[in-house]
Amino acid sequence: MSFTALHRAVGTTPGPLTDDLLDTAVAAGTTEANDLDWKGKLPPAKGLAQTDFPKDVAAMANSGGGLIVYGVEESQKAATRRVDAGEFDETYERTLRSAAITAISPPVFGLNVHRLEADGKRAIAVEVPASIDGPHLIYRNDYFGAPIRNDSDTVWMKERQIEAMYRARFEERRHASEALDALFSEASAGRDSYTRAWLIAVAHPRIPRFRDRTTRERARYVLSETVPLALAYASRNGGVHPLENVDRNNPRPGLRRWVAVNMAIGDRSSWKEAWMSIHHDGSVTLAAAVGGHRKSHDTYFEGWEVESSAVECAIADVMALLRTTAEATNNEEYDVRVGIEWTGQEPLTILTRDNFGHIYDGASTPLYRYTPIETTVNAVEPPLDYHWHVHDLAQDCVNQGGISNVQVIRPPARSDSQ
Repeated sequence: MSFTALHRAVGTTPGPLTDDLLDTAVAAGTTEANDLDWKGKLPPAKGLAQTDFPKDVAAMANSGGGLIVYGVEESQKAATRRVDAGEFDETYERTLRSAAITAISPPVFGLNVHRLEADGKRAIAVEVPASIDGPHLIYRNDYFGAPIRNDSDTVWMKERQIEAMYRARFEERRHASEALDALFSEASAGRDSYTRAWLIAVAHPRIPRFRDRTTRERARYVLSETVPLALAYASRNGGVHPLENVDRNNPRPGLRRWVAVNMAIGDRSSWKEAWMSIHHDGSVTLAAAVGGHRKSHDTYFEGWEVESSAVECAIADVMALLRTTAEATNNEEYDVRVGIEWTGQEPLTILTRDNFGHIYDGASTPLYRYTPIETTVNAVEPPLDYHWHVHDLAQDCVNQGGISNVQVIRPPARSDSQ
């Protein structure tokens, strides 16, 4: 679901970007605006980075996002009729996305490309997301500039505008860091980290898309959809999944969120304690006990001993929850922080298993403090790319404890055809 300049122009509610919607906007003579740019023919694929495409995308990103529509003629800035935009295939789409990354600094990620066609007249709508990384600059030969939309025109920023946008970028980063701090503090509060280690993972959308409050039914659906995705990242045989130890069928209300409460209770199950939450703004949190897990039928690890598989399964679960929540709340880029809270006297130790399946700590590096790992992910990127982000985050988490490789999360190999 999206709400673009075309939806606004024809007065409709958020929904898919369709051919009928474009026809209605053209028939109404919709005029160009800050977030809408009519174009006739697609630029040539060869040398795309040297055309106006990077400038148009950067201008939209610097202006809060918008829509560039190829296949519409205009007169005096108002749409007049549909025309054929030209040949467009998967290779051309990859070229568009590549130009938005390589010809713009910092890159513009997350373009949504919509293919529309009516009566043999093809149209391509490029949806440019809002960005907090502005100003986005483009380079031409030895010069660079920061384009921005001025109503229906694209102009170049003056020095003071560029300065103001840099200040805004740094301010947004501070706010994002504060948001992660607040989520992390809430998720880690009250945990018995003096007796066993807890993995705390939080994620916050970089530009929250505030919609209606998430309903209990929607939260229940998101949690149910998360299970198969998490198990695709890390199977049940690999370790303990926090997602399977929370009440997914009956999330409880919290402060602007739904909470999947712990179901692992009692003397024989409390070592698997876990809590998860889905916030109305698209944020997600996980708190899972990872120290003191069961070693065999009647023996347990010490509270400071953490199996790497427990960390991997927790990462798989929270990243799967992030992806399904992003889809449900129409969010894209997320800031993520993962840490292990342990306040006991002994140094934290991350354990792995050898080729025979036996616990092995010969490569472990004792940690008196675990440094939280932070990253930014695009929650709606292709499945394979996202799977590798899950892998890389888990690897960063176990590397800190001296463990070289992950054992549970094994994404398919990348290839040129994928």
